[in-house]
Amino acid sequence: MGQLGQTVKGYIRWTYPRGSVHYDVMVTVILAFIFLAPLWINFRDKPQEKPPHQTEVVVQQVDDGFLYKVDASAVKAGSDADIRESLVRIIEPVAGDVTIDRYETVRDSKHNVVAYKVWAHR
Repeated sequence: MGQLGQTVKGYIRWTYPRGSVHYDVMVTVILAFIFLAPLWINFRDKPQEKPPHQTEVVVQQVDDGFLYKVDASAVKAGSDADIRESLVRIIEPVAGDVTIDRYETVRDSKHNVVAYKVWAHR
């Protein structure tokens, strides 16, 4: 085991000079591990699937302006000014600069706010 032991010890200590056969073998083993290990080893590093944040905006044209329907979970609750600011922040990426004329809440059967109807114009 003398010669084999020395060879293994050289691999572990990485003592072989660059360009030698043993060096090439070590590099090949490392590259094989990098590319083949994910096929056999479960690293559990897959990204967590998160449900997308509900910022869906439904747009309908009405008269001179538009009617936007915005999911309530995306809107910051609070005063009228806070709600308007939040609605503008959500609608502007879709519609550009808009002015909100008025808005109203959409409620479910338990009277929870589920969405906002927003009348706005550019």
